[in-house]
Amino acid sequence: MTLRAPALLLLFAAATPNPHYFRFERPLVNTPAQPRQTCVLLDDAVFAHSGPNLASLRLYRGDIETPYAIDSARADAPPSQNITLINKGLRGGATTFDAAMPEGPYQNLTLDITAKDFIATVHVSGSQTQASARPTNLGSYTIFDFTQQKLGHSTVLHLPLSDFRYLHFRIVGPIHPEQINGLSAGPAHRAEQTYVDIASSSLVQQQGRDSIIKFTVPEDVPVDRVLFTPGAQPANFSREVTITATHAAAPPDSEGSVITPEPAFSLGNLLRVHTTRNGHKIDEENLAIDTPSYASSLQSEGTKWTIAIHNQDDAPIQLDSVELQTIARRLCFNAEPGAAYTLYYGDKALSPPRYDYQKLFILDKNAATAHLGAEQQNPHFEDRPDTRPFTEKHPALLWIVLIAAIAVLASIALRSGRQIKEP
Repeated sequence: MTLRAPALLLLFAAATPNPHYFRFERPLVNTPAQPRQTCVLLDDAVFAHSGPNLASLRLYRGDIETPYAIDSARADAPPSQNITLINKGLRGGATTFDAAMPEGPYQNLTLDITAKDFIATVHVSGSQTQASARPTNLGSYTIFDFTQQKLGHSTVLHLPLSDFRYLHFRIVGPIHPEQINGLSAGPAHRAEQTYVDIASSSLVQQQGRDSIIKFTVPEDVPVDRVLFTPGAQPANFSREVTITATHAAAPPDSEGSVITPEPAFSLGNLLRVHTTRNGHKIDEENLAIDTPSYASSLQSEGTKWTIAIHNQDDAPIQLDSVELQTIARRLCFNAEPGAAYTLYYGDKALSPPRYDYQKLFILDKNAATAHLGAEQQNPHFEDRPDTRPFTEKHPALLWIVLIAAIAVLASIALRSGRQIKEP
């Protein structure tokens, strides 16, 4: 890091917000007439112009800064838990086993099965004790592996929201006890995830056997998933998808050379299976792929996203659209009655604010909804005064002084040498 970088970091760390130093402003429309928690949905323009992690985003009531919290629908839930199976065996020609479930509600279970090319039915019941004589029926679920047909597999059981201490499983089909390695339980979803569209395209290019869709996303706009809307053909498919995010314009280093950063990758599977096999009706779809969280943190003029659907030997999927989406994020605050609020952003010297309001924030389910007005240039905008030291403002002058000093010292040394040589 050069000497200049720390000075700039100190300058930014010490910067305080001032409405005159923000390039953009947005009025809040439809704020409530009564004191009430109020939320407004942020759009991609706010992300693109607020800096990393919405660093420069500030809310003002007149000239008074108003604390806020960022609420997102993201379910920051703990990862899936691996569950040990007990009492595995065969009963009446069916594979059976029990599972001691973790505390708290759960909903989606995934069986780890080594078998290939099968279709089976899983009957699930629950009870609070392992040896209950009358367990509660939780439904029957179809699992499958269509490796030979190139239609993927699914061993996910979408249970109703449950909190039974024990679950009991009975699998009817060509699955043997030794082919079941385990069970994992994902957390229950408290609410449906809400997404906002960032960009959409129906332009698909064919490169060899791959279908390619490209996007350019503005800097600092988060992309949380890619949603595919397929056409009618093919009716059933299972395709691997690679998503690559790279800098749109890599910044040069101190010597002027362009540095190409490592891309961010995501791998997923597109799946659509609607069929009936051996009397089993199967309706399984997975048409959205989550993106790696670090892909949106690439800093440059923007980020290029390349989505590649690997068709192998199959005909390409007809695509009506491919959409880049971000999880809905809302700015929430306590609105004063009859007050006018303005959102400011676009001051690169600021770091993200730290409010007690954010630390203590609890979303009110009856919160009022406001709306963002049109983005406009701040009519009172002015550049921040340059408070860097004189040498930082004029680095070339330092070199000139150093060179001049070296020249003077060299001249003195040369004269001294001549005087010593004279008799």
